[in-house]
Parts: sequence; C-alpha cells; structure tokens
Amino acid sequence: MSQTDTDHPVLTLAMAVNQALDVAMGLDEKVFLLGEDIAEPSGGVYKVTKGLSTKYGTHRVRKTAISETAIIGAAVGAAIAGHRPVAEIMMFDFIATCLDQVTNHAGKIRYMSGGQTPVPLVIRTSAGAGRGFGAQHSELLEAWCVHTPGIKVVVPSTPADAKGLLLTAIFDDDPVLFIEQMMMYWDAKRYGGPVPPGDVRIPFGVADIKREGSDVTLVSYGRQVHDCLATAEKLAADGISCEVVDLRTLVPCDEATVLASVSKTKRAVVVHEAVTRCGFGAELSSRIHEELFGELVAPVQRVGGANTPIPYATNLESDFLPQVADIEAAVRRITG
Repeated sequence: MSQTDTDHPVLTLAMAVNQALDVAMGLDEKVFLLGEDIAEPSGGVYKVTKGLSTKYGTHRVRKTAISETAIIGAAVGAAIAGHRPVAEIMMFDFIATCLDQVTNHAGKIRYMSGGQTPVPLVIRTSAGAGRGFGAQHSELLEAWCVHTPGIKVVVPSTPADAKGLLLTAIFDDDPVLFIEQMMMYWDAKRYGGPVPPGDVRIPFGVADIKREGSDVTLVSYGRQVHDCLATAEKLAADGISCEVVDLRTLVPCDEATVLASVSKTKRAVVVHEAVTRCGFGAELSSRIHEELFGELVAPVQRVGGANTPIPYATNLESDFLPQVADIEAAVRRITG
C-alpha cells in the first residue's frame, strides 16, 4: 500500500468497500452483513468481507444458504424491524431470482405504508464482463432497477467514491442497490486510488466532473469513466477538449450537472457497459434532447455493450464491451 501526496493510502475498490463496511459496523450495531460465503475463512468470493466476521462475529456477518430469495427476504424483514442489513448478491445476474422482493417489496413498502415503514437496506452486488465468466455471471442490469421507483442505484468509479457512497447508502432509510464492477476489485494500477480514513460520506445525486472540457461532454459511471478519461486524453492531442462527467448515482441522478455541461459543450456522448438497447444511456440521451434540443449542434451519441449475451471466451468479450476506440469514434462523429 503506497502513500499519495494527500497522505491518504491508495486502496483497491475491494479494500475501500471492506473499509466502509468496517466503519459502518463500528458505528452502529444494527448494521449487519448477510450473503453467501461472506464469513471466514473465505471472506466472500472476492474477499471483500475478509476479516469482518473475525472482528464482529458471525452473528453480524452471516453466511447464508445459496438462495438469493432467502437473502433478500431476510434482509427486507430485518430492515423493516429496524436493522440496517447489507445483503450481498454474489453476481448481479442472480438478482433475477429475487427481483420480486427487490422491486415489489423493498422498493414499495415505504410508499405503501404512507412513509411510516422505511426499508434501510443495501444490496451489494458484483457485475461486469472482462473476466471470462460467461453470459450468466457478467451482466450489468442497472436499468432494471432504475426503472422501478423506490430504489436508489449507485455505481462508483473510484475506491474513494465507493467508500463514501457505501457509507451513505448504509445509513440511508431507503433501499439502495450498490453495484461494484468486478474488474475493478483488485487492479490497483488501473483502478486504485487514495481513500480518506474514517467516516467519510458522499451525498447521493451529486455527479463529479472528473475532467473539464469545452468541445464535448462524456457522461458515464463505473469502470467506463476510466475509458472516458483515456479517450479524453487521447483526443486532447488532436485539439478536441472533452469534459468527463461521472454520475456516481443513477437514482437520484444529477441531471443539473449533466445539462449544465452539455449546455456548455453543445455535444454529448453517453457511455456505459450494459447493452446499449434500452440501457440507462437511452434515458439520459432523451432527457438531454428534451431539455437542450435547441442548443445541441449534433445528436447525443450512445456507446454501450453489444446486443448479445456476454461471450464466455475472453478474446470475444472485448467485442461485446465498449472500448476507447468506440468512444473516440462517437466523439469524432459529432465534432468533425
């Protein structure tokens, strides 16, 4: 672990999430974790919860059966009863087996009770292609839950954001879906970053301008923010100035920052890993067109995954995933 010029340790995403869970459990005994294999000796399939059951006990880091419906059902009940459960769904794809409980129960109980019954539940899940896990273990399905009122949706792009947003999520009184892209878990060189110690929280609904620019706005979230930054650096050599906006949370979404940026640049490219068709980029593109149609000098471009199941062969995954070259091509289409 190295030190930065800000004197904050450089952590991986997995380490930052572990730190956030540790801080939250130390602050409030009502915070507890549940999920498959999350207790020692494994500490989770990605080792994200490593050491927490030793520190806090297996009554607060609860290893469950291999049943997503049991995990979310128990978590919803515990949240209603006044606890703050953090439920881990090992792979985002598996949320399909408990989506009824996520959307019809967790997402609606507060509304159906006239605001009298909060559901302070966090659902952590890993997602994303690039590891050769195949079509049933690699999807990003954020649009499913963005479409359902009552659920907040978070997709961090840096370890610092992951820690700050997860702490906010745990102490929020509404259900939060917290998506962690698995390619970022342990790659400190590409995705590591300085993380402040202690109880540091980042508010929901506040996007982060990762790079300022004047010619085109790149809007993204999660791992693809790094691809946008790489694209911006490459295009700068050709005199094209890209502003990179990291949404950080999709629900609530900081539309004001996005619209202010696009109003300045007059051009926008929305980038995400999920399948392009009906992805969150479609909603964002529509909002930009609705609000800024008269100011745009070109249609909003969308860059996302191919309209196919994710291939198992790692040499084919790059054909599914949006690449820097795809983002660059989209920018050049509207700036040429």
